[in-house]
Amino acid sequence: MIPSRVHVKKGDTVMVITGKSIGKKGKVLSVDTAKSRVIVEGVNIVKRHTRPTRQMPQGGIIEKEAPVASSNVMLYCPKCNRPTRIGRQVLADGTKTRVCKKCGEVID
Repeated sequence: MIPSRVHVKKGDTVMVITGKSIGKKGKVLSVDTAKSRVIVEGVNIVKRHTRPTRQMPQGGIIEKEAPVASSNVMLYCPKCNRPTRIGRQVLADGTKTRVCKKCGEVID
């Protein structure tokens, strides 16, 4: 299987555009390119029931973020202050960057 290209990177600020967490903003914590899924801080919170272990002798119910499909999030432009699509551009020195489709600001 060919890994798909995901439009967001770890550390990007994104906004959820569909699903139960619609409208929430957060930072991307990790990206799974093989499954096209991302984990966003504070989005898609699930409860895990864990047994007591040596690292966590208390055990109990833990809330953590679950992966979201990367197609359900849009990159948040810091200049426009709204979610935007991204374009790819090659600069004069040959480096590839991502740019905001609405304002043309370089995001990388």
